[in-house]
Amino acid sequence: MTETASPAVDAALPDAVFTRDGDDGWQASVLARGPWDPRAQHGGAPCALFAHVAEQAMAEPGWQLGRLTVELIKPVPVAALRTRTTVQAARSTARVGIDLLAGDALVARAQVLMLRQQQVPLDADVPGWQPQHLLPPPQDCHHRLHIPGLPQGTSFYGTVMDVRVAQGDALQAGPGAAWFRTVLPLVHGQPNSPAMRAVAAADFGNGISWVVPAERYVFANADISVHLFRQPVGEWIGLQSQTQMDTSGAGTTLSRLYDAQGNIGVAVQTLALRAR
Repeated sequence: MTETASPAVDAALPDAVFTRDGDDGWQASVLARGPWDPRAQHGGAPCALFAHVAEQAMAEPGWQLGRLTVELIKPVPVAALRTRTTVQAARSTARVGIDLLAGDALVARAQVLMLRQQQVPLDADVPGWQPQHLLPPPQDCHHRLHIPGLPQGTSFYGTVMDVRVAQGDALQAGPGAAWFRTVLPLVHGQPNSPAMRAVAAADFGNGISWVVPAERYVFANADISVHLFRQPVGEWIGLQSQTQMDTSGAGTTLSRLYDAQGNIGVAVQTLALRAR
């Protein structure tokens, strides 16, 4: 771990991870690149796009993202993409189904549960209502995350995210915690919504809590499910993550999600492990 400032943004790079192309088209930029193949996106990039599409699909204000489940069916290419969206709305909930296609190939699919916001008074002594905190807070974390074995250069992790270690040692296997801040627009011309920032960060859980070295193994997630009981406040998203794996080649990562005010939800990833 090295103490460093926020990542510098190269003026020659694209100004956003995705640019809209017509009603349902999207052009992914080099900023979407993942750690395993420069032609494929980091999972956090399509997750953020799915959150944006779901939020835009709601015809009226007053809805918040409660759950996003993404199936990463194939590597999502850094290329032109298309979304296909359906909405089923009721009084208090709405379900948004989104397919992500590269040409005619389905590469990822999301199911998003949107909840209608409503004020519910809760007594101060209600169990589970009092916030839990990830410590140290982001302003007291100064070491940028470096996951050994992952390539350097322009990428979603290296360029779009400012990542600060909060707990554990990223150079050692085992549980870890870190704070994530999105420093570039996820969609050109659009603000990064709280839900977009949360789901983009949530996909890093298996990286900050790795248990096998990336030099010898690929441990990519095949899916992710993010549950938010509160919309995050502020620019930092915290993850406290733990990974477990089996010799069958399967694994899971459980991440608890935070903002600077306390806990906001959880995320679970299913991992596919293979030797390089």
